[in-house]
Amino acid sequence: MTPDDEVPLTGGFVNDVVRVGDTVRRPPGERAAFVHALLRHLAAHGWPGAPRYLGDDEHGREMLTYVDGHVAAQERQPESVTSDESLRAVAVLVRELHELTAGTELAATAEVVCHNDLSPKNTVYRDTGAGLRPVTFIDWDIAAPGARVHDVAHVCWQYVGLGPSVDDVGEAARRVRVICDAYGLDHRRDLVDTVLWWQERCWRGIEAAAADGDPAMAALRDGGVAEQVRAAHRWTLDHRDALERALG
Repeated sequence: MTPDDEVPLTGGFVNDVVRVGDTVRRPPGERAAFVHALLRHLAAHGWPGAPRYLGDDEHGREMLTYVDGHVAAQERQPESVTSDESLRAVAVLVRELHELTAGTELAATAEVVCHNDLSPKNTVYRDTGAGLRPVTFIDWDIAAPGARVHDVAHVCWQYVGLGPSVDDVGEAARRVRVICDAYGLDHRRDLVDTVLWWQERCWRGIEAAAADGDPAMAALRDGGVAEQVRAAHRWTLDHRDALERALG
């Protein structure tokens, strides 16, 4: 294999990711052993919502199956990506992930295994005949045991875009409910607080790691990402009542 065989894949903030034929090559994360076990478990159940782990290449990079389709990495997306139908399909995929991991050794004493970084940029969409719909989640580096509401709240934040760019708070709140209804989330009292927890955890984590000298996190901080997330946290806090009312 030569460098000419490698095609850089854009969209991620941290990892150097390349495509080689029908595979994706990337440096393993800190929790690679857990992630690989998780991907093997999902593959054993035939779940299409995650790439397959194929082992490591000669450079020590992990090899994953390349999932063809549209990755929603840019801010402006086709209407079918942001439609209620796609929101419902995302929620169903998350529910399937959780059902496949609930009660397993991977989940340990937690409810399920959470992806922990669900967002449009980590989602592959494909036209299934009625427009683009989500088919696979990528970037599983920080998957870990957790509570169902952790992933659902992250989905509400990222796929609805909760933050200052929201023009209609009522519409955003309605879309949050679409996600919760499609997932079948029974206990919603903690959802908005969990969104706030994610947002604060994110901007504080970026700033702390950047201050400790992490170059990737420093780039995010200097690029304004931490401040953007902090602004989203302020927005969610300001509109907490409207969001909670929509959940009933």
